Amino acid sequence: MTTLAGKVALVTGGSRGLGAAIVGYAKGVQDSKSECRSSVGRKSKKRIVR
Repeated sequence: MTTLAGKVALVTGGSRGLGAAIVGYAKGVQDSKSECRSSVGRKSKKRIVR
């Protein structure tokens, strides 16, 4: 994680790159969790509707 973020920071430039990498990683984790929850919620709703 740190090495990957460090490489991204060097490529994109300085502390901005590092912050963006951390924020992007955090958003990715949240998105993956929300997608799982939403998919489960959609399935349950479809079952109720049917």
